[in-house]
Amino acid sequence: MEASQTARQAGPTPEHIDSLATVLDLVRSGVARTRPEISRRSGLGRTVVTQRVGQLAECGLLEEGELGPSSGGRAPRELRFRARAGMVLAAELGATSIGVGVTDLAGTVLAEREEPTDIALGPEPVLERVEALFHELLAEIRSADAELAVWGIGIGLPGPVEFATGRPSAPPIMPGWDGYPVRDRLATRFDAPVWVDNEVNAMALGELRAGSARGQQDILYVKIGTGIGAGLVSGGRLHRGSQGCAGDIGHAAVADEATVVCRCGNTGCLEAYAGGAALARDAVAAAEEGRSEFLAGVLTSAGTITAADVSRAAQSGDRTAVELVTRAGRLIGSLLATLVSFYNPALVIIGGGVAGAGDLLLAALRESIYRRSLPLATRELRITRSTLSDRAGLVGAAFTVIDELFTPERLAHWVDSGSPAGAAELVNVPLRAPLL
Repeated sequence: MEASQTARQAGPTPEHIDSLATVLDLVRSGVARTRPEISRRSGLGRTVVTQRVGQLAECGLLEEGELGPSSGGRAPRELRFRARAGMVLAAELGATSIGVGVTDLAGTVLAEREEPTDIALGPEPVLERVEALFHELLAEIRSADAELAVWGIGIGLPGPVEFATGRPSAPPIMPGWDGYPVRDRLATRFDAPVWVDNEVNAMALGELRAGSARGQQDILYVKIGTGIGAGLVSGGRLHRGSQGCAGDIGHAAVADEATVVCRCGNTGCLEAYAGGAALARDAVAAAEEGRSEFLAGVLTSAGTITAADVSRAAQSGDRTAVELVTRAGRLIGSLLATLVSFYNPALVIIGGGVAGAGDLLLAALRESIYRRSLPLATRELRITRSTLSDRAGLVGAAFTVIDELFTPERLAHWVDSGSPAGAAELVNVPLRAPLL
């Protein structure tokens, strides 16, 4: 008895926690569903597997299911991950819209809202609206299950984020956001751990966990919207770089001209020539100069032209719009060709609002990438549109939380407490710099 108490006071060993995380990951991912399968996949002994399953069940993360297939003798019971043990709040903040949602612990979206906004309004009004939408969704979900607790919050922002602190860092299109304590604010409001990342990283993670990149190890996700950015996955893990700003390709120089000034203050940036705002700017000029009857009609009726209007005009066969979209695709493709040769991904995924331009944009991208990249780098390369579309960032923000919740570090807190992983335990876990 005294030895058992001493062991508890000392806490679980790193090997113990690693094996616990391994068992949970195998069941959570669906790779293994029974104790014998877990033992075969992990190399852990049957006794150890039984002990770890028992601990995870005590923590409220696993439960017994139906009888599984038998390979001779008594059929083993299947194990299930308790995805509805808790909730995750997720939000993707874009330049012109916000999307918020509630997911379970498997990343399944239970409820969501999307509405227009302007990120340039500043952090106070934008985050107040995000919080209000979170509360609306929580009320909706809890009307059916009042016991569900919030286990974590994930936020994607349209600018550079120092991931370790959850603070934006000199974001070009987000006045007033530099250094704002987004993580600390939401952690206080909802009494839950919070992770904040660049929205394109969230999109890449969403595709990796629930989209067209499932099972892939090396991918490049490119968002072409109001701005342009990339998310990199290497060896199955999101690569954020030293300070969290890896993939900020929108401000890479693609021209020496000093006439087009980017929102970051520099000239010659890719985003200033091929982003959604650039397409809209050039389309307005074309309409005013009488080079496009279609775009002139849009400008007359709406008073402005958006990137979506340019995409629609291109799909309708408007020559000027086709030229604008094709030029943007070639510029982006030329830069991506360098990244493909440098990074050698197996898959390039194109997402964002401008990606809605369809095959025209994708064809221009592909032509530039295949023509300018090394033959070996493109031998088995696939280039495709996002399958999650507008949901990629929201789903990815949720998985940012989920991946962190089930790291060995956090499991150690749960096991050390000796109690189920309910909301009371989770929200008191210190907000450390995540492991990725």
